[in-house]
Amino acid sequence: MAACGRIEMDTEENSGSQSVGAAGSGDAAMFSGFKDMDAFVKHGLGAVVAVTKAAAGLPQAGDEYDFYRSFPAFQSFCEAQGDRLLQCMSLLMRYHGCRAHSRDRNSLTGLEESFDLVVDSNDVILERAGILLDEASGVSRTQQPIMPVGFQPPKTVVSSWNRRGGDLAQRNTLETIRLLQAKNIQRPQLKFKEKVDNSNTPFVLKIFIKPNAIKPLSSYFTNKRLRKERPEDLDIPAALADFVHQQRTQEHMDDMFAHPYQYELDHLLMPESLMSKPEPQMYRPIDETPCKFIDSLEELVMLNEKLAKTTEFAVDLEHHSYRSFLGITCLMQISTRDEDFIIDTLELRSEMYILNETFTDPAITKVFHGADSDIEWLQKDFGLYVVNLFDTHQAARTLNLGRHSLDHLLRLYCSVDMDKRYQLADWRIRPLPQEMFEYARADTHYLLYTYDRIRLDLLEAANGQPTLIQVAWQKSKTISLKVYMKPIYTEHSYLELYRKQKTTFNTQQLTAFRLLYGWRDKLAREQDESTGYVLPNHMLTKISENLPKEPQGIIACCNPVPPLVRQQVNELHLLIQQARDMPLLKVRHRQPRVPLFGPHDISHVPESPLFDFSSSPGKSLIPSEKDTKQKKVVPLTVAQQKACSIMESFENPFRMYLPSKDNNIHISKTAKYDPSSKVYEISNRWKLQSIEQQKKEAEAQQEARARAREAAKREAARLEATKREGDSSHLEQSAPKAKKKQLNPTEKASKKAPPEASVPFKPFDYSEAPLKVFSGTTAVCQLPFPLISPAE
Repeated sequence: MAACGRIEMDTEENSGSQSVGAAGSGDAAMFSGFKDMDAFVKHGLGAVVAVTKAAAGLPQAGDEYDFYRSFPAFQSFCEAQGDRLLQCMSLLMRYHGCRAHSRDRNSLTGLEESFDLVVDSNDVILERAGILLDEASGVSRTQQPIMPVGFQPPKTVVSSWNRRGGDLAQRNTLETIRLLQAKNIQRPQLKFKEKVDNSNTPFVLKIFIKPNAIKPLSSYFTNKRLRKERPEDLDIPAALADFVHQQRTQEHMDDMFAHPYQYELDHLLMPESLMSKPEPQMYRPIDETPCKFIDSLEELVMLNEKLAKTTEFAVDLEHHSYRSFLGITCLMQISTRDEDFIIDTLELRSEMYILNETFTDPAITKVFHGADSDIEWLQKDFGLYVVNLFDTHQAARTLNLGRHSLDHLLRLYCSVDMDKRYQLADWRIRPLPQEMFEYARADTHYLLYTYDRIRLDLLEAANGQPTLIQVAWQKSKTISLKVYMKPIYTEHSYLELYRKQKTTFNTQQLTAFRLLYGWRDKLAREQDESTGYVLPNHMLTKISENLPKEPQGIIACCNPVPPLVRQQVNELHLLIQQARDMPLLKVRHRQPRVPLFGPHDISHVPESPLFDFSSSPGKSLIPSEKDTKQKKVVPLTVAQQKACSIMESFENPFRMYLPSKDNNIHISKTAKYDPSSKVYEISNRWKLQSIEQQKKEAEAQQEARARAREAAKREAARLEATKREGDSSHLEQSAPKAKKKQLNPTEKASKKAPPEASVPFKPFDYSEAPLKVFSGTTAVCQLPFPLISPAE
């Protein structure tokens, strides 16, 4: 925390200075022990990450923390660290002109007042940091240009992709500052010839022609485009058209979701050129290599013809996923030994299938780096597939290099430092700035030379044998067999995100989480926005946890407020109210699942929502129904409640296999109320069935009681008739029995048997026994069973 405050202090001082000519001496005086601002920020970020990891390892609030708190050493350590943190926070608050913490801990309002001070100070610090970041990126809140394009004196720029790298001498020279932003640009999805399909249905392959095929393409895909151009189904009734479509879909169900080049890839053999020792061909200097930007169909066809004459080429993609639900591939970079090409895939999205002729040619090696996502993006946006792929990332993993990134490989083999400032830039910008253009071509310009060098190292590591190259090539082929799967929303999709959270929700919070998750997914599909743009995960969790009562509370949980949340705040408020109407169950902390517990066995699961502590070891701390009628129930103390929780934590995993009272199988008491467990799902699924079973058992008990009452009446009538006959002896014997049978069940329970007469215990004298083994003689009687000594 102190490191973060120091960084923010230094950033403010740097941004507020007018002259930067004495930057070298200022850095040395300001960052003692650090080379420059970047080294200081890196060190501070590492300290923050270490603190976060350490905080995550602390005991969680609840029984675990209370248990550790009972140790004096842990308690004193927590108090010492708490005072230290409060002192650091007070220093930061005083530096920024905010009121520091009050030291009055005995005040009833001290905690609430301190929390308000922290909130106010955070607002001030974040507002000041936002202003500095806006100034560094060139945005003025007064709409006045702070950093116009032109020659400017160098300044310390705090931004991810506007930071100027290089040596200090280079940064002190005059340079042109280009502000690269993508605000208010036109959405490229509006210009696509085929609308983006964000529906909640499986992804259907876009391929309709299959070059270099050994097994022909299914007729469903070859006739798909013809059916769009010639919709003969419009001439028949709608019901019949639906039936025809259903028959077509069922006929080609297996082909719709299979890889179209599965057969070709399964029968593909590694080329002989990969097994031989390569001769690395040095790359041409990037300034002397021609690079062409392709944005027309004619140029794309010419490129395809050039690639068909080569034996290998390098490929890379630039993708954008923040302002699109499924993501958009914005650029494709292709490099040969002599030329570089950059394809505007936003403009040629519908014509990119032309490259399937070379991308699926098994005689041409396609070199990628980290092709796991690229293969899926090619299928999703263009219907392109890759045959004979070589992934340098998999080769680096096979070679057991310390790092596998492209930046590391280029530094190792080409002595080139990659500029990663534009890695997360918005690649939808058109026209493409020169800086981003140069960054894009550098990703593939050196890749073929790296491909030669890494193959050479694989051969040397295997003593001249191509075994390691075969391993890397086989891994690359497995990646090329991947099939893109569209994200499908189900009623249980929210559980995947919920399991990643460290908090445990009650029923109301979990309902709000589920409703907000469904609302976010639906709106993101309709507006073609990412779920992170509609409502980020941390904001979704915070709203579900707080359950605001007013729309203003929903806005307060989001900082900054997403635009769609501000527009749909009333609908979100209705969802929160719907969640608040759910019955509230007690919060249970999630426990690790016992491996020997079978959640599918519901034959002995009690249907009562209350916990049964009667089977716990020792005396039960919860009074039974019989005790409540005899004496007043005493509420459990805090110590007794903690004792109950401790006894629950020592559950025997083998207890489910042991006989127990009432034949009730033992299950985890938290599993039935944990939404992430299978028991919770099964108990809700069979709730109606359990209610019916309880009704049947209650009816059976009522019938049994009615039969018992009728039998008692008949016995009483028989006794009365016997009495009238004057059989006194029979009356003396049967009257107590009749009186005993007419007792109420409550009287039976309260009535106790008279205590038996206590007989003094007298030990048995074994010397008087007829057995000679106890007489002390050497004679031994014959017993029907062998005697075993205690030693044995």
